[in-house]
Amino acid sequence: MESDVVRAQRVAAIEQLARKITEFTGHMNAATHHWLMMIAEFDRLKGWSGDGATQSCAHWLNWKCGIAMGAAREKVRVARALETLPKISAAMGRGELSYSNVRAITREACEATEDYFLMIARHGTAEHVERLVRSYRRCKEAAELSREAQQQANRYLRHRYADDGSIVVEARLPAETGILFLKALDAAMPEVPEPESPEVPQHHVPAGTPQRPPTASRRADALGVIAESFLKHGIEALNGGERHQIVVHVDADTLRERTAGRCEFEEGPSMAADTARRLACDSSLVTLIENDQGEPLNAGRKTRTISPALRRVLSARDKGCRFPGCCNTRYIDAHHIHHWADGGETKPSNLVSLCRWHHRFLHEGGFQIQVLDDGALRFLRPDGRSIDSVALGHRAPLGDWEYVPVQNRERGLQIDPKTATNRWKGDRMDYGLGVESLLYKWRKRREAEAGQAWDVEPRGTREEKFQLKSTANITTSNDDQR
Repeated sequence: MESDVVRAQRVAAIEQLARKITEFTGHMNAATHHWLMMIAEFDRLKGWSGDGATQSCAHWLNWKCGIAMGAAREKVRVARALETLPKISAAMGRGELSYSNVRAITREACEATEDYFLMIARHGTAEHVERLVRSYRRCKEAAELSREAQQQANRYLRHRYADDGSIVVEARLPAETGILFLKALDAAMPEVPEPESPEVPQHHVPAGTPQRPPTASRRADALGVIAESFLKHGIEALNGGERHQIVVHVDADTLRERTAGRCEFEEGPSMAADTARRLACDSSLVTLIENDQGEPLNAGRKTRTISPALRRVLSARDKGCRFPGCCNTRYIDAHHIHHWADGGETKPSNLVSLCRWHHRFLHEGGFQIQVLDDGALRFLRPDGRSIDSVALGHRAPLGDWEYVPVQNRERGLQIDPKTATNRWKGDRMDYGLGVESLLYKWRKRREAEAGQAWDVEPRGTREEKFQLKSTANITTSNDDQR
């Protein structure tokens, strides 16, 4: 058996280790806050858009810092939210609040509830904060969802016959259904036939000449088109493969050499040759031979530039967009590194998967791809600089952990083992009172903004309380200091 001296030494070593852990937690909290403030400033300045090809600050963090997309978006959200919550931000900057607490609080906190959330975070655990935020959000959603419930309860569509035999339709729709209905009308209106009207001033139009019907009349006609389409085709899902087709006419020389020539949408405006080359990368192709007068002589068969089998090969190999820093796996196009119009072959070694965002940059943004000797790809900016990519399996070297406390001390922060330690004594939290107090503050602010009075107080007093069931009540003020 170990002696009392050895046991005391072991206990002292464990206690010292615990103090170091809690102290360093405070340093990490402060350093994380400093890092989040840098992210907020970087996002505000749109520093991530310097190369013109990165879609957002979260994409940049995913690429440069190795942070998963979901976590990167959350980091940016928290960073920007802290700008509107100065007390929460200051507490984290002093090392008192962890990122877990701040992440939960910033989901729901506002100017009116910031003090209460800060008091809960200081005296409770991260689990207390998470549960309180969830409960508070559910209660807020219940209040907001009452509007949706009213919309659903009050919805109707009625019709009646007018004196002239026409049908009068009156409807009250929930917002979501109404928006779908309006979009369907907008989509059907181009299909409504219109009478041809002469290009002459209105006062010169002979009597009886058919005129363009007003918009309200065309919407009524569009409703008839929708009804006919539904009766013919039945219910169809909104999503489906190749529901829309865009036809582009482009001269072969224009496609190959980017020279002046025909390059336009069918029955639509012209486009840049680079845009046509991008669309031709991964599309159906019909070759049409014309004579000098532009009369068609022969039309070839419709072919797919990328076959389904080849697309499966690319999908298995690339697993999404290959552009550095991009992790998109949906809406992927196959890009010809050496375009087929310039003699490039349609085979895996000459193809790369790109999302539509970066595919556009490769064609219309001046970006280029180089194939290196070992088959790897190098992406070049319009100015010729390479876009760096992190190699698989790469890890940054570990830094000196003492660097963080030194930096915090240089910024004037006094952090000790108690800074990041919460003040919870093990008692149970009254979540009902917490939610009630938060709702009171939230509603009071809303009523104040609307210019109305709010006199209903939560149970207890106006003084903020963190009530712990069965054992003790701890009451603190907004100016509670450590």
